[in-house]
Amino acid sequence: MRYIIINNIGKLLKETFKEWFIKDPFRQSAVIAYYAVFSIPGLLFLVVTLTGYFFEKDVVSQSILTQVSSTMGVDIAAQIEGMLIKASEAKSTFMGSLIGIVILLVGATGVFVELQKSLNQIWKVKVVPKKGIILILKSRLFSFGLILAIAFLLLISLVISTALAAMGAWIKSDASGFMVIIFNIFNFAFSLAIISALFALMFKILPDAKIKWNHVWLGSVVAGSLFTIGKTALAFYFGTAHPASVYGTAGSIILILLWVSYSSMIMFFGAEFTAAYARMYSGKVPPTEIAKPI
Repeated sequence: MRYIIINNIGKLLKETFKEWFIKDPFRQSAVIAYYAVFSIPGLLFLVVTLTGYFFEKDVVSQSILTQVSSTMGVDIAAQIEGMLIKASEAKSTFMGSLIGIVILLVGATGVFVELQKSLNQIWKVKVVPKKGIILILKSRLFSFGLILAIAFLLLISLVISTALAAMGAWIKSDASGFMVIIFNIFNFAFSLAIISALFALMFKILPDAKIKWNHVWLGSVVAGSLFTIGKTALAFYFGTAHPASVYGTAGSIILILLWVSYSSMIMFFGAEFTAAYARMYSGKVPPTEIAKPI
């Protein structure tokens, strides 16, 4: 199988790029970025609330801000901090808290519903419309389940990242250059593994197609690698060029849109790679019971 993949890598990449451009990833990523701006407060609220059962919420919030600051820049971290504060202040009365949580859940799952539609196009399936409200509720529940899975992975990631940050500070100050290189490689591998796992979950669960796990791993690693490389490049660009200053008070929101748009394009490329790989080695992937092929 490994020889077959290597022998057909050119054909696989050609098919991936062709389908990727046909689907217009720039428009798709812009739509996802638009929804994400409204969904981010809800997602942050859910992550902090869920992880708060295991750690102090202030510690979790600070860990998130530290990670955002190191990968997306100080300006975006400040914007995220404001969102976290506003989300925590929204709970005043029981009824207000209940309504706020419902709104946050709807907004947080909205971006995943939009992702589901885009991924269905990639897998050439379409949801049967006559399912009505049951289908909508089922889709929302699947999306919410994915949020819980992502929150769990983020919990693990935050704990290990905090430990790695403390270890890295000690290694860089006291250890030899060789140990620093080994640590950086391990840190990169850990980050790649977490990101690839998140992509694998999205590629497997969100589309309304019967996708096998052995179809998603290669594409998720490809997407995870591109995302990790691009994350470093964007962090360097945001930290040196300070593009937010051009847009004034809306600068941080623009940077979030750019970040999410880039991440979405990478995700769609990984999904197209996964779909092309599945079709090449397993034939046409059938839809689930609530969808039909297109």
